[in-house]
Amino acid sequence: MSIGMAVPVLAVHVGRIAPLGADGIPSGIDKRPVEGRLRLTRVGLQGDQQADHRHHGGLDKALHHYPAEHYADWRRAVPARATRFLPGAFGENLVTQGLREADVCVGDVFSLGDARIQVSQGRQPCHKLNLRFDWPDMVAQVLASGRAGWYYRVLQEGGIAQGDLLRRLERPHPEWPLARVWRVLFGGVAEAAVDSTALAELAALPALSVSWRSRAGDRLAALVGDGEGLPAASDADRDGRSSA
Repeated sequence: MSIGMAVPVLAVHVGRIAPLGADGIPSGIDKRPVEGRLRLTRVGLQGDQQADHRHHGGLDKALHHYPAEHYADWRRAVPARATRFLPGAFGENLVTQGLREADVCVGDVFSLGDARIQVSQGRQPCHKLNLRFDWPDMVAQVLASGRAGWYYRVLQEGGIAQGDLLRRLERPHPEWPLARVWRVLFGGVAEAAVDSTALAELAALPALSVSWRSRAGDRLAALVGDGEGLPAASDADRDGRSSA
């Protein structure tokens, strides 16, 4: 997808906090499609809720995007749970077809409705996906496959709706597709060692969310045994609650 190319938004989802799993853990992962135009603010969509603000939402994770194509991949990979793999199941706000992690780079800027949004990081899976799909291996499968989706920060607030075009306006870091970022940050130790230079680049990449820059710095420090010179992050930064 080159500059100026666009894909339509197939669905916009929001969710309310509700019990999840046998223990009834509060979660906003159960998101449903909505019609009409919603206000997108710096911290997320009108009417959308998150139960755990430490790990979900915030300025660097205001909007979650998940490719529709991944659901077919999951149904093939895990046929026993095929009925669970439907749009919205990963708690995403946006569903499109024609964009995957290999097609989107850190820092890409898109117009959507009246808003402008920027890719900030991939989606790091948490244990609630295991509960959502009633499968203790789900998080491990997402980590192994890289089918995680991604987050945006909001550069310009505005209204968005199903059917709006998601149009790429800028690509400042074409060398950093999210698929590559995923391999560097979540690959095995051997792969990370090979990519120590890449880890250093990610730790200093301003368009990447603060929490993922910190992860890159921590991983590099663990490899070299010395974190000297790596960017530090406050607790608020690590939570994605400060602006990038």
